[in-house]
Amino acid sequence: MKNLKTKIKYWLKSAIEFILNPRLLLCCGIAWLITNGWVYITSVFAAWLKIDWLGAISAAYLTALWLPFTPEKIITLIIAIFLLRLFFPNDKKTLKRLYDMRDSIKATGKKIKLKHKAKKDLRNK
Repeated sequence: MKNLKTKIKYWLKSAIEFILNPRLLLCCGIAWLITNGWVYITSVFAAWLKIDWLGAISAAYLTALWLPFTPEKIITLIIAIFLLRLFFPNDKKTLKRLYDMRDSIKATGKKIKLKHKAKKDLRNK
């Protein structure tokens, strides 16, 4: 039990350090402005200046953003990672964590694929 508690503490601490990294936060903020922020700003200006067509466009885009299947969060994360690599190429610690996450996801995907193939082979026999 104690070992599990220390593992959870370590994982939580490293996740918080990763997420609250100022460089990553800056890149996520810029990426959010690129994908979503402009719509919120535009909708405020459209309401303030009473521009109906601009309000309609921003309302339609905001509606699409809040649908459950919208991939904007994934796109925002991809843009943030791209900006991090562009603006801070010497931030080895954050980039290493990102590469480690990517490798872990790939390894997990390969394990799932092999497990599925083994089940399929058992069914075909």
